[in-house]
Formats: sequence, C-alpha cells, structure tokens
Amino acid sequence: MNEDAGPEGRGGTAAVTAAGADAEGHLIGEVERIAVALGRMFPGLCEVVLHDLRDPRHAIRVIENNLSGRRVGDSATELGLARIADPQYPSVIQNYPNRFPDGRPVKSTSIGIRNAAGEYVAALCLNLDVSVLSPVTLALSNLVATEAEHRERTLESLRDRNARELREAVEALAAERAGTPRSLSRQDKRELVRQLHRDGFFDSRDAAQTIADLLGVSRATVYNYTK
Repeated sequence: MNEDAGPEGRGGTAAVTAAGADAEGHLIGEVERIAVALGRMFPGLCEVVLHDLRDPRHAIRVIENNLSGRRVGDSATELGLARIADPQYPSVIQNYPNRFPDGRPVKSTSIGIRNAAGEYVAALCLNLDVSVLSPVTLALSNLVATEAEHRERTLESLRDRNARELREAVEALAAERAGTPRSLSRQDKRELVRQLHRDGFFDSRDAAQTIADLLGVSRATVYNYTK
C-alpha cells in the first residue's frame, strides 16, 4: 500500500502540520486586528506590539502607536524567548514597571497566545507611557500640599547624581510647563536645559546625551541651548 495515501502516512502528517500552521496563522491574524484597534484607541499614550514567537529573530509583526522606536521584523524580547522555552510560563504578566529606551517610565502588560497544543505562538504587549501623567501628578500634589509639607525644591551636589535622578528632574521641569519632555516647544526645551545647566546637572559626564534622548533632540542641540 502507498504509505503516502492513508491518514497515517507522510501525506497525512503533512496535511495535519499544514492545518496546524493555518490555524496558528488565522489565530495570529485575529490578534493582529485587536492590536491595531487597541493602539489606535490610545494614540500617543499606549504602544501595542504583537510578537510572532514562531520566528523569534523577526518576531515583531505589528507595532501600533510606536513609542519605543522598534520596527516590524525586530527580534523577540527576553520575555518572549522565555515563553518560547517554557510552555508553563505565565500567560499574563500585568502592570509591571518598564522603561522605553529614552528612559520614559512605562507600565506594561504582556499576554501570551497559545495554539491548540498549548504552545506559545504569539504575545500581545501593551506599553503605557506613564510619563504623560506627570503634569497631572504634579498639579494634584501641589493642590493637596499644606504649608508644613511645602518646601523649596533643592538640588544637592550633582557629582554623584545618576541617570535616574536626571530623568526625574527633566520630567518634573517638563511637568511644571504642563507637558512631557518631548512634547515641549523649542523655547520650553531651551529654558529647561538652561535650568538644568544652572542647577549643575551638566557636571555629570553623560548628562548632555541623557537630556538629548529625553527631549528628542541631538546632543549638539542641547549644548546650543545652554549658550
């Protein structure tokens, strides 16, 4: 009997494999529609990324409302690789702290997508830019402050300040101008940089580049703003 003819032969196995791949493709296609809809519902606020874990070297299939600077076709993250390696990895990791490459704080949620065999084939990730909430946070803080709690914002010696403290200072100064670092006008960015310069933040070796990344400008522009 021809071994390729029956359901137990090679032809039957190939058909089953193809059917499984088609089912996974359909599943991921449906999740892609969800990713696009979610991203477009929260423009400028929430990045939505769909990872196709079947091809970890080119995992990013969709990136809607791009806030991190990644591209379609980029490789899987460490979290994605962990899911590929371990089918028992948690299906949902919700509201964990994260940061974009330029240092902006993020609240992230990652949802694993399994096929019929229980294997992870995709992941839907939501990255909420919480830095945009800084102006609201500052306004509420000032609103509830009492005289006993109020104090002048002081800046200690910057010799030992790290990048985290610098990011916090930039975000606070941007919030005072009712914006986020990247949303500020050119004039506001110039004034913010000059304030940082007066406060001594440029004593740190990498300060100019860190500030440039936060404001979305070049390092040379930052130095020009100090003049």
